[in-house]
Amino acid sequence: MNHDPQITPRVAMISGASRGIGAAIARRLRAEGWQLSLGVRRPDDIAPALTGEQVLVHHYDAADAGLDQGWVEATVARFGRIDALINNAGIMIPKTVIEAEDADIDEIFDINVKAPLRLARAAWPHLKQTGAGRVVSVVSLSGHRVKSPRSGLYAMSKFAVLALSHALRKEGWEDGVRATALCPGLVATDMGESVGNISPAQMTQPEDLARLVSMALDMPNTASLAELNVNASLDDYY
Repeated sequence: MNHDPQITPRVAMISGASRGIGAAIARRLRAEGWQLSLGVRRPDDIAPALTGEQVLVHHYDAADAGLDQGWVEATVARFGRIDALINNAGIMIPKTVIEAEDADIDEIFDINVKAPLRLARAAWPHLKQTGAGRVVSVVSLSGHRVKSPRSGLYAMSKFAVLALSHALRKEGWEDGVRATALCPGLVATDMGESVGNISPAQMTQPEDLARLVSMALDMPNTASLAELNVNASLDDYY
């Protein structure tokens, strides 16, 4: 991107940044000189290592459709720009498509699909203004396949957010906005440990996903990464 962070530090918004993958991405980017706007449901839960002058911690709940614009406005008021949006917040409802009720479907699509779309809409003018805006959406390999019956509802939402990432990539291309879908398998987080049948040490580590996000953010407009598929175990396709 030919960016000199000593002149203008870049600004990244990260949803779901208090733990797991989101916190690992925040730690990585902060170490690399980014200014961070961290959207979390409980700001008091943010680790002291992720606070300070270069960090804005803002209340954000992906289930609340009224919070997106306010978080974006607070970010711009604090830092004056937005260079990257990391859509990380998400939920897992372990139900088959037959077990799931309409309320379950509404909840998982509101949080996993509609929330990242709303954030992208709100941040879009600022991402375009940089000429090299970046959107990284933490999807899942469940955006490519249905691994088990009880991952079916989750996979439905992740198929949708994978399509959203590609749609944002198409929408932003002429304005220099590049979108990347990060699709991991089992990750050593609370969610991964609750559904996985292997030890956390055998799962993909959040810090390794953070390395990939950093790479995607730093790639020039001429080397766009549409998808990053990552797995810790042998899979039929991934």
